[in-house]
Amino acid sequence: MTLISRRRFLASGALAAGTMTFGPGLLREALAAPATAGASPYGPLLPPDANDLMLPPGFGSRLIARRLESVPGTSYSFPIFPDGQATFPTLDKGWILVTNSESPSASGGGASAIRFGADGGIASAYRILGGTNINCAGGPTPWGTWLSCEEIQRGLVWECDPAGVLGAEPRPALGLFNHEAAAVDPVARRLYLTEDEPDGGFYRFTPASYPDLNSGLLEVAVVDSAGMVTWRTVPDPMAAGPTPTRQQVPEMTEFQGGEGLWHDRGVLYFTTKGDKKVWAYEPARGRLEVLFDRAQAMDSALDAVDNVTVSSAGEIFVCEDGGNLEIGLITPQRAVSPFLRFAGPNHEGSEVCGAAFDPSGTRLYLTSQRGFPAGPQVGPVPPSPLRRRLRDSRTLPAGGRRRAIELPRRRAKARWTPEPRQRPNRPAAHCERPKASPPRADPQARSPGKGRGLRGLLGHIAANHRQSGGQARRGRCTEATDHPSVAHARNRA
Repeated sequence: MTLISRRRFLASGALAAGTMTFGPGLLREALAAPATAGASPYGPLLPPDANDLMLPPGFGSRLIARRLESVPGTSYSFPIFPDGQATFPTLDKGWILVTNSESPSASGGGASAIRFGADGGIASAYRILGGTNINCAGGPTPWGTWLSCEEIQRGLVWECDPAGVLGAEPRPALGLFNHEAAAVDPVARRLYLTEDEPDGGFYRFTPASYPDLNSGLLEVAVVDSAGMVTWRTVPDPMAAGPTPTRQQVPEMTEFQGGEGLWHDRGVLYFTTKGDKKVWAYEPARGRLEVLFDRAQAMDSALDAVDNVTVSSAGEIFVCEDGGNLEIGLITPQRAVSPFLRFAGPNHEGSEVCGAAFDPSGTRLYLTSQRGFPAGPQVGPVPPSPLRRRLRDSRTLPAGGRRRAIELPRRRAKARWTPEPRQRPNRPAAHCERPKASPPRADPQARSPGKGRGLRGLLGHIAANHRQSGGQARRGRCTEATDHPSVAHARNRA
């Protein structure tokens, strides 16, 4: 299959429609052999473009925003340290890109949103979460909200309205710990969470009344030598006592720095940075397996792991925290190759973050968290010849899609009563954090407009739950120059 036909096949959505699904069956077969270095199905990386991105043939990039500068066409100043991202379709055939800021509240921590029109142009930009600290990754929900995770000791998960109309709300029932990412299994109606600690846990949350996240059961994984997972109740999810959640279940399996997490067609993929592994957990079988292990694939380009997402073709995209500053690609045949790379001194010491596909699957958003792409901003990428094909032939993944969001003009921001919080000790492999203790939000506080909040979002957004696969995707981050950017790579084949 040629590169062009492969791209068309991927973007057409035929795979997501179920005619050729890379689901658990293929996973079981493929995991019999470890992922190893291989050739990229998109071809070799070309020399850096004007935005310092090395891309495969047929792809171009566009700079979307830079830290502390106004998002083009708006008066909104883009925050520093952009990290986890996701996109949400809108009723006008555009979409919203949500971006976390991995910084203290005093310097813009929280989450922001950029709204795009149907033509990919920027329509507006605004804040959807403020007064929080070190918001690293998170995850989209099938009912159209964004879960923003605080990566600090006793951190919270905040549920946010991508449209910025309703105030964000804390979800303490999901546990108070060093949160990294979250993902929803829409079939089993459960959430999964990773913890960024050298001895962190892998958690499961079962809402008492799905999709209401105000109450439910938090459990942590215990994995036996055969990879079978059992779940133990966390006795004190809100850590009211002195014992952190990860130490409340003695038999808990420890994971070395949980990072990105993504659900796709019945499988949860997550990464651990301490041992540079990509994991795959299949809830229906209760089995956890290692999809990629750097120690067993030393010849592969992927030598650091962080955020993760999956395309409609079942290809796994893994962002690097350091390493070669690449987004690595793991194919369904378990060949590992680089998909793109940040190059040049402007990105030294950075991380790639927030890999996220737009709803059409033709744009991949990403960030260089502390990078500053060289050269002038490039203009819009020429329209893709695939767009008409996408409109005419793309079909829904099994189980439906995330509900599109209607965008009222008015926005309400969350207001919280801060109290002093102590900054966590960060593993050496992660980004440096400010030394000042960030202010802390009250987990019992309510957002403005009590009684509405994001619970009311189920009335504001039609409750059509996206069930599986073909989900919107995420973005990336870096470190060195303290000039982060958000960019997207687009297929021009």
